[in-house]
Amino acid sequence: MRAPRLRPSATRWLVPGLHVKRWLALTIIGVVAVSLGVSYALREFYLHARLPGFTYWVTLQFLPRLVRALLFAVVGVSALVIGVGKLGQSLLSPFVPGGDKRLVERLYDFRRLGKGPRVVAVGGGTGLSTLLRGIKRHTGNVTALVTVADDGGSSGRLREEYQILPPGDFRQCLTALADVEPLMSDLFQYRFQEGSLRGHSFGNLFIMAMTAITGDFERALRESGRVLAVRGQIVPTTLQNVTLCAVAGDEVLVGESRVPTASSPIGHVFLVPEHPPLNPEAELAIMNAEMVVIGPGSLFTSILPNLLVDGMVEALRRSPALKVYVCNVATQPGETTGFQLHDHLDVLERHVGPGLFDYVIANSNLGVPLPPAAQEAGVRRVTCDLRQVQDRGQRTTFILADVVSGRVGSHHDSDKLARILMKRVWAQG
Repeated sequence: MRAPRLRPSATRWLVPGLHVKRWLALTIIGVVAVSLGVSYALREFYLHARLPGFTYWVTLQFLPRLVRALLFAVVGVSALVIGVGKLGQSLLSPFVPGGDKRLVERLYDFRRLGKGPRVVAVGGGTGLSTLLRGIKRHTGNVTALVTVADDGGSSGRLREEYQILPPGDFRQCLTALADVEPLMSDLFQYRFQEGSLRGHSFGNLFIMAMTAITGDFERALRESGRVLAVRGQIVPTTLQNVTLCAVAGDEVLVGESRVPTASSPIGHVFLVPEHPPLNPEAELAIMNAEMVVIGPGSLFTSILPNLLVDGMVEALRRSPALKVYVCNVATQPGETTGFQLHDHLDVLERHVGPGLFDYVIANSNLGVPLPPAAQEAGVRRVTCDLRQVQDRGQRTTFILADVVSGRVGSHHDSDKLARILMKRVWAQG
């Protein structure tokens, strides 16, 4: 159900769910009680005291009692509303840029999102951050479970040199869930172009520095989340330093960044060391979740590295949450070349077994063109033949919907995907 739009006037404070009216009513009751006490005291004073003549005019005794009561009530209520409003503005203006309008919007969002479902998003890379940007508009109870197998680019260099978990995917999740000015998000995504820092993003260096200061990667993520006013939390799937390996024909590819370079179709992937333990915080999030969304994201390098963590699939099967798989809208050369929806599902079942998902979401809008550069690289639209997937059991519901971005045809649209999840999965699940 669509949230009511806030009205552009002072009456927006009366919108249900702000938890303001009850305290305003209590304040009014208190003022009325004090006024009654003062009026009783004044009545006794008038009966026994000799008052100067001007009090007759000051107290409007020349008017009928009902008119006097209405005038004093109007003046009193007006003074109360203006006084309380200006007092709140004065007290909160240092903490809420934008004044009263910004305050009521933030308060409304905080209350509304706090009532949203507990959603766990599993993945990594661009796909996970795309999902988070959309879902954070519907709920504030979001936990992102992020792969730690990344070993390419800035993340790989920092991981190798400083022996920390790769920060790149975590940085993208932080900026996706951030509730700050766009300039701060742009700062975290800024990538140096020259010198010894060339190729590093500011956000990666920030997380690395925060890890050094706090002495703990998870605490560094929490503190970074405070800086960016993140809605939700971001958790590594495992705290162990793992390497993703892939078997493609007779070839064994070591390292997440090398997996897409396979010259043959990928048979299966595995982690080294074997059986890295599931992060207890990640397991708790899964068990408390009401909906777990896996994907979108690179099948072999973002999705499976999370599911291969020891205890992950078992936790998902035990969890009472709705389990949803979001299939990519386009193939990825070297990973899923020529794949259709059923090919993605075959790979998942081969690695984690059948019957894991309650819902599968696939794109139905095949009319949005892929970017020319993507087409030249061999990217193709992922299609779905329902006859090839519906025989996988009655437990899984397949949803075909328009979830592709009109701007970048090889990616999901954040808002479209979030609306499908909330209206066609959560609302009906």
